[in-house]
Amino acid sequence: MGRVSQAQAEENRRRVVETASRLFREQGTHVSVADLMKASGLTHGGFYKQFASKEALVDEATAHAFDELARLHRDGLEQYAGQRDTAQQALIGAYLSVEHRDSAADGCPVAALATDMAREGGDGKARRVYTEGVGDFAEWLATEDQDGITRLCTMLGALVLARATKGSPISEEILTTAHAALTATS
Repeated sequence: MGRVSQAQAEENRRRVVETASRLFREQGTHVSVADLMKASGLTHGGFYKQFASKEALVDEATAHAFDELARLHRDGLEQYAGQRDTAQQALIGAYLSVEHRDSAADGCPVAALATDMAREGGDGKARRVYTEGVGDFAEWLATEDQDGITRLCTMLGALVLARATKGSPISEEILTTAHAALTATS
């Protein structure tokens, strides 16, 4: 088998990072390299041609997930013609939805990666990216009347609890109650 072109190598790397980002959000960072590569449609042997270590991939996949989240915030502002409050309300509605609850792989990296980052310890790149992403998300959620950290904690807690209780009536009640608390007008 011949060597792949530089363009193909870059495409393969992008595919692995995107796949890892989704799988880590869905299953956690403990997913094996073999499973990641299989899900990417590539061989296990090609991993170390692309990445120095699994930790390096976790770093890139975490950054990719937070880049997607930042893009979502920018797109929301554009969609609502710069009306931040309207964009925030739309994001809260989407975040606290059954669809988001059921789609961890495409969902919020703050909720999906929290436990893995807590276990990571130290000051690795993924944890720094995660911490910065949490701060940016909280800042984006802040209003004149509500602190962004409080809003983020409410959203995150509700999503995690709704996922943990999926299949029971309380799951949707958690989402609905948190949504009402965050969107109530003073």
